[in-house]
Amino acid sequence: MPIITVENLSKVYPVAVKEPTLAGTLLHFFRRTYRSVAAVQSVSFQIDAGEVVGFLGPNGAGKTTTLKMLTGLVYPSSGRVMVAGQVPFQRKSEFLQTITLVMGQKQQLLWDLPTLDSLRINAAVYGIPDREFRHRVSELGEMLSITDKLTQPVRKLSLGERMKAELLAALVHRPSVLFLDEPTLGLDVNAQVSVREFLKEYNQRYQATVLLTSHYMADITALCQRVLVIYAGQLIYDGSLEGLLERFAPCREVTVELGEARSPEQLQSYGQLGEVTGRMAQFIVPQEKLTQTIARLLSDLDVVDLTVTDPPIEEVIGKVFQTGTL
Repeated sequence: MPIITVENLSKVYPVAVKEPTLAGTLLHFFRRTYRSVAAVQSVSFQIDAGEVVGFLGPNGAGKTTTLKMLTGLVYPSSGRVMVAGQVPFQRKSEFLQTITLVMGQKQQLLWDLPTLDSLRINAAVYGIPDREFRHRVSELGEMLSITDKLTQPVRKLSLGERMKAELLAALVHRPSVLFLDEPTLGLDVNAQVSVREFLKEYNQRYQATVLLTSHYMADITALCQRVLVIYAGQLIYDGSLEGLLERFAPCREVTVELGEARSPEQLQSYGQLGEVTGRMAQFIVPQEKLTQTIARLLSDLDVVDLTVTDPPIEEVIGKVFQTGTL
């Protein structure tokens, strides 16, 4: 059964229009005019309990606005939203106990206090008994490998440690629905991997539902089998990540190592030629011609090694963002 249901969700913001010069300023002060900006337009989808879903889109596409409507921070202009059987913007206690929102560019921890003090405040807000609080902090701290850092002031933590502490604070009430907006923003490679492994373990251990936005495609490929793609406020794709790649990247990259160097002119008959360096040559081959092309290469040339790879996922998603269509 779906734990998140979104039907024809829209959000339109009125934006004041002001002409330049002093006359424009005075007119703006006494007789203000507005234009409407549609941040989200008729978005519909469902997410089942326990799913981890990637939410992709370029900057300004409407991802964060959608997450804010799903968490009740922003009132929708139209449409229907249900999360864990609750209407988000009503902000009922049962709803707030069920969800959490983590934004990589914002922090909830108190800068000058140890993380543990902020966690105790969160425990008091959510009414978590002291014994249960200590058990959860111990469990989550061990999962995040941050237990020995909890008594240090937040300002003395590294960026990666601070993000782990933010996750711990957001999950101490053990929510079943996680909305994550760029949770690995600015982290180094090791810290990103650590956060991904934690989120995967949390999802498996508690069967939590996760809706994740990220510009790091490694986050999406490591955690999500299904993706939603939003462009200019409209949902343009809802399906598997593999399906998106197959649909938008129908070609494969074939790289061959030859026994002796060949010129580009000698190789161009085998398909669209990519980079040629010494004995290495790369071809861009349509999926339907892949078997035939490989057979020709092996038959005609002295092939020492051959590999077939998908185009980089960043390149594929970038093409989707550029065109806004599928």
